[in-house]
Amino acid sequence: VQLQASGGGLVQAGGSVRLSCAASGSTFSRSTLAWFRQAPGKEREGVSCIGSNGFTSYRDSVKGRFVVSRDVAKDTVYLQMNSLKPEDTAVYFCAAAGPGVCGFGSAMYDYWGQGTQVTVSR
Repeated sequence: VQLQASGGGLVQAGGSVRLSCAASGSTFSRSTLAWFRQAPGKEREGVSCIGSNGFTSYRDSVKGRFVVSRDVAKDTVYLQMNSLKPEDTAVYFCAAAGPGVCGFGSAMYDYWGQGTQVTVSR
């Protein structure tokens, strides 16, 4: 599986951005997909994930603001980010793993996209 993330940019606090991650490979529909982020000087952290059964999970700080979804026909996973805050500033990565329940352990993901920068200004 190869992943290509896009959609990042500069946005004001309170604004919205939608990230996309296009995947190649015939197993996309059965993959567990996740979004991670890494801010300068901080460790990579899981943001949201969607399992092969459609189950979704979010880290507490983004619940109610971010929505993860997948379009199997387009082999693409999205992260809709609303009510953005300066602390959401980071490089965002998409990741894929085999079928199963999603989680935020980076070691469970075998494939990673290149990352896209999201900068939220005050």
